[in-house]
Amino acid sequence: MKISYNWLKQYINLDITPEKTAQVLTDCGLEVESVEKHETVKGGLDGLVIGEIKTKDKHPDADRLSLTTVDIGTGTLLNIVCGAQNVAAGQKVVVATIGTTIYPSKGEPLTMKKAKIRGAVSEGMICAEDEIGLGTSHEGIMVLDASAKIGTLAKDYFKIDNDFILEIGLTPNRADAASHIGVARDLFTTLNWKLRSNTYQLNLPDVSNFKIESNNSPIEIIIEDKNACPRYSGVTISGVTVKESPEWLKKYLTAIGLKPINNIVDATNFVLHEIGQPLHAFDANKISGGKIIVKKAALGSKFVTLDGIERTLSVDDLMICSATEPMCIAGVFGGIHSGITNETKNIFLESAYFNPRAIRKASQQHQLRTEAAQHFEKSIDPNHTVDVLLLAAQMITKYAGGTIASQTYDIYPIPILERQLSFDSLLLEKYSGRSWEHNELETIFSVLDIQILAKDNNIYTLSLPSYRYDVYRPVDVIEEILRIYG
Repeated sequence: MKISYNWLKQYINLDITPEKTAQVLTDCGLEVESVEKHETVKGGLDGLVIGEIKTKDKHPDADRLSLTTVDIGTGTLLNIVCGAQNVAAGQKVVVATIGTTIYPSKGEPLTMKKAKIRGAVSEGMICAEDEIGLGTSHEGIMVLDASAKIGTLAKDYFKIDNDFILEIGLTPNRADAASHIGVARDLFTTLNWKLRSNTYQLNLPDVSNFKIESNNSPIEIIIEDKNACPRYSGVTISGVTVKESPEWLKKYLTAIGLKPINNIVDATNFVLHEIGQPLHAFDANKISGGKIIVKKAALGSKFVTLDGIERTLSVDDLMICSATEPMCIAGVFGGIHSGITNETKNIFLESAYFNPRAIRKASQQHQLRTEAAQHFEKSIDPNHTVDVLLLAAQMITKYAGGTIASQTYDIYPIPILERQLSFDSLLLEKYSGRSWEHNELETIFSVLDIQILAKDNNIYTLSLPSYRYDVYRPVDVIEEILRIYG
């Protein structure tokens, strides 16, 4: 699992290095296998500065070359020979100085050296975007806005953020940590326990401003198999514009190895890796009959998935259907006819909790090891589907426009309650080989989000957070205590 250090810092006020962060995570059971530097642009634009062309003259011995002098804020003008046809005095440009290595979009890196070109001294290079990895155009040099400040580092001007990627070897039982917020939660718990303070704060996304603007696009939701789908939440958003995602979103997704697609799909992928809840966006205009029906497939029926492959379904496959046809293998993969396209104007956004066994079986049968399937089959928090839905809907309306055009649907006939258990602290002493003060133990319960419902001498009645489906026995609680204690 890849975790972006910069992304992680959106949720916890980290003031420690990526390497120290990796050590803390490993100590508390999330083993970091590697820490690698990630550059949004190869080389990070190091050594490149913003300059202004002060003069431009024709090269006396070459018709296609110009002699320029360039001010990069050092007090001394650079003499640079330039072959671009669009070069002109007064332009703000990107300059590669002597000793700088540039990384073209295609081809090998090139280190700048002082040179003579047709007898004229050249002390660097005025760059085109493809020569420094910022694009593919080689029409001419990059001409920047006149407001660009001379001497500014190019990496600051273009807001190039280097990141560090933490590769975590996540064990199957820790599905709660399969997201940036899940990892931030463990950092928050461990660091505050070690410091015996509240130095670190956990900053979770806010959905308090969510607003339903109309109910002009209602959807009827019917769950026929409540065992395979205990909870189904959704909302309709109308009037969206499908386009490229903002740069910050593309940077975060690219950093963890995902390819940006469009602002709708990217928003669902971002929320998946932010909080661990898979989402699915349907083109609402393709939901025939205005109905979402969650049911098992008919034996031997055919279904074409997003990858264009026709698949034969079994009676174990849980499907998301319209009134007339299947649209998605629930929790696994969407269908080719119901997905988001550039023409999509209205969407239905799904946030559900599916039975892990049902998803695992379908994923294995069709050999579809999608991100969504891997999260669902390890189990997710059943009690956060609506909060995550609202979070994603807010994000979509912010970056794709549109309005919330239906009520927030939430079909949850039999709520999954947080587990409660009786815990004897003497058992902890037996396993750990040391005695525990009550206040010490209760502090660890607090940072672990474990609620104390009652206490009678050494016996605690505890309520366990629903996102920790793997903690349900006293020995599991002991493991959690010792994992944080260290």
